Amino acid sequence: MGYSVDYYIQSMEYSRGCANWLINIAAAPIPDLPYVWKISFRIIINQVMKKLSSIAKPFWILFLTTASILFAHAQPPEKFIKISVAPDHTDWVYKLNEKASFKVSVTQSGEPVAVTNVRYAVMPEKMPKEKTGALTLSNGTATLEAGSMKQPGFLRVEVEADYNGKTYKGIGTAAFEPEKIQPTVKTPADFMAFWEKEKADLSKIPLQPKLTLLPEKCTDAVNVYHVSFRNFGNSRIFGMLCMPKKEGKYPAMLHVPGAGIRPYGGDVANAEKGVITLQIGIHGIPVNLDPDVYTALSEGALKSYWTFNLDDKETSYYRRVYLGCIRAVDFLSQLPQTDTDRMGINGGSQGGALSIITATLDSRLKYLTSFYPALSDMTGYLEGRAGGWPHLFAGQNLKFQNKPEKIATLGYYDVVSFARNLKTPGYYSLGYNDETCPPTSMYASYNQIKAPKELFVVQETGHWTFPEQNEKLNNWMLEKLGVGR
Repeated sequence: MGYSVDYYIQSMEYSRGCANWLINIAAAPIPDLPYVWKISFRIIINQVMKKLSSIAKPFWILFLTTASILFAHAQPPEKFIKISVAPDHTDWVYKLNEKASFKVSVTQSGEPVAVTNVRYAVMPEKMPKEKTGALTLSNGTATLEAGSMKQPGFLRVEVEADYNGKTYKGIGTAAFEPEKIQPTVKTPADFMAFWEKEKADLSKIPLQPKLTLLPEKCTDAVNVYHVSFRNFGNSRIFGMLCMPKKEGKYPAMLHVPGAGIRPYGGDVANAEKGVITLQIGIHGIPVNLDPDVYTALSEGALKSYWTFNLDDKETSYYRRVYLGCIRAVDFLSQLPQTDTDRMGINGGSQGGALSIITATLDSRLKYLTSFYPALSDMTGYLEGRAGGWPHLFAGQNLKFQNKPEKIATLGYYDVVSFARNLKTPGYYSLGYNDETCPPTSMYASYNQIKAPKELFVVQETGHWTFPEQNEKLNNWMLEKLGVGR
């Protein structure tokens, strides 16, 4: 049963105080580790839900599910004190052995501000500091000679300053011939044979799709369903399907998720433009449960799921995930409304990796878009440079993960191995200041792609995007899928 406009207005009025409370918290700066932030946000959601009466709860489940998705890759809010660290080349790119100079500015509301204890550190990204020192500002600015690099990669400058008892930080990153970065991951000789066999075995399993209409989420033009379908074994993949109500054939877009465990609300906006959209979870659980469930799993049974069974390619956690994404393409393909000649896939971070991986394994996907792909060149740390999320060989992780059998397994799951075999045209976007998915690791994968490709670099971004990046890649996908023709 649906809910009337008056019902939602009543719910919103009743919960106005809770909404303001949520907005204030959501405006806080986003940490550099988005997985941690997402867990914290789900805890906030739980607190909000406990504040709401039963009359408001259905509305807020819808609102907060959508908000959790929007915030996941949102641009972080400006800080009270802004520290800008920018290389002196407009594109932030240098030749090997060329000296990189950085301009540092410290401002508040666009004006120089007096701060104390200004210090800097220079290092290849994610590596130990090579140079540190104090920085003297003149009228809020300073120039720092950071040095150079002899090998392709990224040189990072971090600047910190204190103001009224708080520490503020800014970073800038210079690229040194990034188009020449080569991967460290070794792709097994039987890589494609392994996955072809997995796909063949998967195809023997009946799909057994289930669709449940969610009237409260539907719009005048779009029906929204909670769906599930068989994966290998007795597991299932769950997701949110948004389907144009008008009869006809439509292109389809698959959304694959970033890391974490959370609910999903579906992509209604693109469905209203005439696209069938499917947003999936990867953990084999419904995607419309109470937020407490996802928090419990994040901190309990599924904590650090990316490390599960790394010593065996047949049992690695991501085996079920990768095959589940193929099942999502199976599901979309069997819908009578899907134009199977016009299907694409999109994702960011872990989802950016899954976008590349799924398009490599399934030629039914004609186009892909990928933001800052994770799971890329994960063995980089073993060669003395940054490796991709989840940083299996960095810091304390090294002693647990640096085992021959685990390194061998990664060859079957690293994005680099898929990029070497990718034939699907794609549009990619990344930033040089990403501390979660280091650009070194992303270029290691991107440089292996021989398929038609475009890259939208927004140098100053970290593990987040400007709205313009989302619009650019989404519009590219819609154009390729023939939407609006």
